[in-house]
Amino acid sequence: MHPIEQLRFVARASGPDPILLVREAASALNVFQNEPQALLVGTKSLLTSQPGVGPLWWMCSHLLAASDTRAGFEKIESEIQADRTWEVLADAIPTEETVLISGWPETVLKALGTRPDVNVLVLDAEGTGYDVVRQLHRQNVEAVVVEAAHLAGAVEAAGVVIVEPGAVDDQLALTGLGGLSLAAVASVCTVPCWLVAAVGRRLPQQYFNKIVERTIDRQLPAYVGPYEIVGTQLFSKSFGPPLDCPMLPELC
Repeated sequence: MHPIEQLRFVARASGPDPILLVREAASALNVFQNEPQALLVGTKSLLTSQPGVGPLWWMCSHLLAASDTRAGFEKIESEIQADRTWEVLADAIPTEETVLISGWPETVLKALGTRPDVNVLVLDAEGTGYDVVRQLHRQNVEAVVVEAAHLAGAVEAAGVVIVEPGAVDDQLALTGLGGLSLAAVASVCTVPCWLVAAVGRRLPQQYFNKIVERTIDRQLPAYVGPYEIVGTQLFSKSFGPPLDCPMLPELC
């Protein structure tokens, strides 16, 4: 595929694994490694099209900040390969635990796929619940769909609630539908709620503010948007690498 067409694919994509998008975008942007201005234009265009994908902001920042663009590409792939968030999460879940999740949390699903002893409740907040359950069943993990009306009961039945945001700073997390409900109800029911932010999800506050500006339409009621903002104080535990993302004003 031609690099420009690759960028168009990433710009139009919806639903794929964020790390897949990062790799596709990095491969396409590689054509501009000797053209700094074109690289800047390409990254800004990408972030305008996909503002809610935190790892793309992380990737673009590292590419633009690198003195050697080729080394920047290598660093990105190296950090992706080195991220073991899913393994740490898998080890942290107690034996035969009941876990409640929502949406299609890639890192969480990778961890759960290695734990056939757990029971997974999947809140069907975005219409993907049955697909998630089918994937877990293929990995011999017991899972059932929970309708939104039974959220409180699902939280009470769970030993741990896990939320995986698309982006997070030190105070707020941007999640898909269901993230705020899970965290808020878990807090009220005193059920542990874990935040999973794998490589590329932790971002400087300036980037997070720009993401919110581009993804949350303040002119619309909160109940019609595809994203939710969750305060990180609602999470009892956090998984994932620390912040490692240069802040470049030109991306804001």
